[in-house]
Amino acid sequence: MPHSVPFDPAQIEAFLIAIGIGLLMGLERERVPSARAGVRTFGLVGMLGALTGLLGQSLQSIVPFAIGMAMIGVMIITAYVRHPDPSDPGTTSVAALLVCFCLGAAVWHGYARLAVMLAVSTTAMLYFKTELRGIATRLQPRDWISILQFCVLSLVILPILPNENYGPYGALNPYQLWWMVVLISGVSLAGYAALQLIGSRYGAALVGLFGGLASSTATTIVYARNAREGGPLVPMAALVILIANLVMVVRVTAIAAVVAPGVLPTLAVIVLPALALGSAGLLWNWRQLGESGNAVLPATGNPTELRAALGFGLAYAVVLLSAAWLSDYAGPGGLYVLATVSGLTDVDAITLSSLRLFSLDKLALHPTVIAIGLAMFANLGFKAAMAIAIGGRPLGARLLIGMGAVGVGLLAGIAWSAFAPTGL
Repeated sequence: MPHSVPFDPAQIEAFLIAIGIGLLMGLERERVPSARAGVRTFGLVGMLGALTGLLGQSLQSIVPFAIGMAMIGVMIITAYVRHPDPSDPGTTSVAALLVCFCLGAAVWHGYARLAVMLAVSTTAMLYFKTELRGIATRLQPRDWISILQFCVLSLVILPILPNENYGPYGALNPYQLWWMVVLISGVSLAGYAALQLIGSRYGAALVGLFGGLASSTATTIVYARNAREGGPLVPMAALVILIANLVMVVRVTAIAAVVAPGVLPTLAVIVLPALALGSAGLLWNWRQLGESGNAVLPATGNPTELRAALGFGLAYAVVLLSAAWLSDYAGPGGLYVLATVSGLTDVDAITLSSLRLFSLDKLALHPTVIAIGLAMFANLGFKAAMAIAIGGRPLGARLLIGMGAVGVGLLAGIAWSAFAPTGL
């Protein structure tokens, strides 16, 4: 007599989740007239995936799963062969059906949450076919090179580097050094890609936002040059430059949140006044904008070029060693001088090096945030001076209101951190 298996409610739950995954993916396929599999077929395939998981587990064999996979593949391919559609070869539906089957099996084996996440992601990719194709067609060879170079930086080079401390003060960790390169390149690539995809039709606000992510320095230079023509371009240029530099402050804060979350409460004392006063200046410039036409995209370089990545990595290592040495030799004062000087041209290197030293317990909390604040202030002042020199007095008058407010906020936060540390 066959052995009776006790009833388990979890098994019913697994089958319901597997069927639900199939129904979700099948609903999306129903909107495609040429699809040879719809909501019922996908629902049954999801259930079949869970059933083969059950049988395979009971028999301790992969054969049920393999047979089920082969049957589903042959079935859907045969359907497209018997009823071909010149406009749709059916490869997407074939792949989707096989994914559905595998997700059903994954649910049975205890990966229900992951399977549901993958099902939603797969359905989204199926639904947004037109949008994804549009993005792909708009990407230029230079953009593809940037994406591939970022993949090399993050998925090829990073995993093979040793995660150990070397050098003076144990400050140099190859894996951590390159992780900072990947982090900065990734943020820059995101801003660069957004700039290329949104175009200029969405105006100054988004161009300033994504320009600040890609390169606030490049955005400042481009719009300062545009402001030399005068007229309605001046208020638009001032607005874009101010947004880009406010984004720089937010960007540094976000990087700190990823690298050393422990500094955030103290760093907020410096950042929040700058953002509050800067937002007031931004509102004033926004009201002065009027109808200024479309924004012009800043010409930013390839953010993931290997040479640029190596250059940043080298600069970061030098600043890291210098910060460690100055902090040990001259105390916080030496670090503050380094932060001010290096922050003139690059706020990322000194920010990351200070956070790294803080993570290694080689730099206290308050000197860390003060160094970051001084670097942001120096960087802001340098770009404001550069914009005024390039764009002229009309642009300078508007920028002093906005960027001056950000600078006052930064100085107020720095002063509070320096002279009232116990109140933080």
